Amino acid sequence: MEFKLGFGKQQISFDINPDNLLGVLKPNEVEVELTGEAEVRRALSAPIGSAPLSQLVKAGEKVAIITSDITRPMPSKIVLPPLLEELYAAGVKAEDITVVFALGSHRKHTEDEMKYLVGEEVYKQVSCIDLDVNDCVHLGTTSRGTPVDIFRPVAEADRRICLGNIEYHYFAGYSGGAKAIMPGVSTRDAIQSNHSMMVLDEAKAGAIETNPLRQDIDEVAKFVPIDFILNVVLDEKKNIIKAVAGHYIEAHREGCRFLDSLYKVKIREKADIVIVSAGGYPKDINLYQAQKALDNSKHAVKDGGIVILVASCKEGLGEHVFERWMTTSESAGQMIEKIQQHFELGGHKAAAIAMVLKKARVMLVSDLDDDFVRSIFLEPYKDIKQAIDEAIKAAGNNAKIIVMPYGGSTLPCLEE
Repeated sequence: MEFKLGFGKQQISFDINPDNLLGVLKPNEVEVELTGEAEVRRALSAPIGSAPLSQLVKAGEKVAIITSDITRPMPSKIVLPPLLEELYAAGVKAEDITVVFALGSHRKHTEDEMKYLVGEEVYKQVSCIDLDVNDCVHLGTTSRGTPVDIFRPVAEADRRICLGNIEYHYFAGYSGGAKAIMPGVSTRDAIQSNHSMMVLDEAKAGAIETNPLRQDIDEVAKFVPIDFILNVVLDEKKNIIKAVAGHYIEAHREGCRFLDSLYKVKIREKADIVIVSAGGYPKDINLYQAQKALDNSKHAVKDGGIVILVASCKEGLGEHVFERWMTTSESAGQMIEKIQQHFELGGHKAAAIAMVLKKARVMLVSDLDDDFVRSIFLEPYKDIKQAIDEAIKAAGNNAKIIVMPYGGSTLPCLEE
């Protein structure tokens, strides 16, 4: 059987003997009535738990729209035009609107990247800026001790609208909702305090009401109110197939329920070998991003099994603290010990990779240099066929294989 997986902006193909194939984890079939901009307009016209946006904003108010950065697949250029139409119809002027890119701990954009994200027309109409962590306002502290330090243009706006795509997040449960604020437009210290809860058992993909880290994120809205959200769910080709608008909790949870119906995939048993792709660009732009797919794959592989991670990682590791942890630790086990002693943002993803390595061998098919890949405790391959042959040789000719073409999105769960 032939398969194709996303790799950067291309695809790579390989064959698997049908006798070895345990399953291909693809999104479930769901009924989709509208897609793209039409679905965004439908959501805006029927907000959940909120009045329409046009009734919430007034002429003369300063509006901050917080949206995702270049490392996320959020289609801001499709979502923003109908949203801006609503604001203009309510009397808000273009000069009173600021689009803020929620960088979190990620790098700043080039001007061309900003134009690509929002589209040329929107870029001409309204101010578009990156988070500046050196210009934040302290608004208080959450009940779990997280400082609420928010980017000034967001903190001082009259109205805040959060955009985002909803997908599984390996310790926040789900992306989207208030996550645009925390960590999106927060300081590194604030993010570090929140993310330190990732070591708790309840902080895991697909968990929300029992997830203390997610509850901390949502609590931030008490200090910096979120007036409206517009979140989308994307299919495997990054098309909008669901949009939710309105209240930052109620609308977000509706989006999460839809995501579960689409991307929570049941498996009969775990596999000896899991072949997982982050889904191609931009989800495999660096190892920092591709780690999400690796983390989801751990739910499908047996203890002592093998994960083959297919990710270009053209931009290398992707984050300086993550890089320091990956390149200076003496062993994978040391990274787990370090994160338990002292949580450090960036190091958290290194520790998460180490936790997968504790469970399974990880072969990395990438554009990275072989010696470099070995230095970060992974097994390097340029050719996926060679990686599969080596894995079967190690696991035996009867090895059972699961393929995850969209590893960053699909969440395997054993049938009960």
